[in-house]
Amino acid sequence: MNIIISNASEKPIYEQITAQIKAMVLNGSLAEGDALPSMRLLAKELRISVITTKRAYEELERDGFIETVPGKGSFVAAGNQELLREEQLRITEEHLARAIESARSCSLSLSQLQEMLALLYQEE
Repeated sequence: MNIIISNASEKPIYEQITAQIKAMVLNGSLAEGDALPSMRLLAKELRISVITTKRAYEELERDGFIETVPGKGSFVAAGNQELLREEQLRITEEHLARAIESARSCSLSLSQLQEMLALLYQEE
């Protein structure tokens, strides 16, 4: 598992871990039933405290992204499609809010922003 921790980030390390694992689940690079590294192994690989990885895993479990089986480890939870969709919508809203803020800062009108979004959306 390729998780990158940035000491320069404003986000706490456990939030960086949870965000990256959520992204891997959402984009399909981690599939239902896939095993996650043990908390100790992940802590060793990232050179961080086991307490930090424990907190990240607890958050992921609370949010329904992983399931922990005592004595066996942590696994990607069964696909709750509604939960995954809701998370994707939340992320999209955050990105759009930043785009709107940027558009307002340069006096871009709503119609100009909508036109730009339509063009970008059609490029795919």
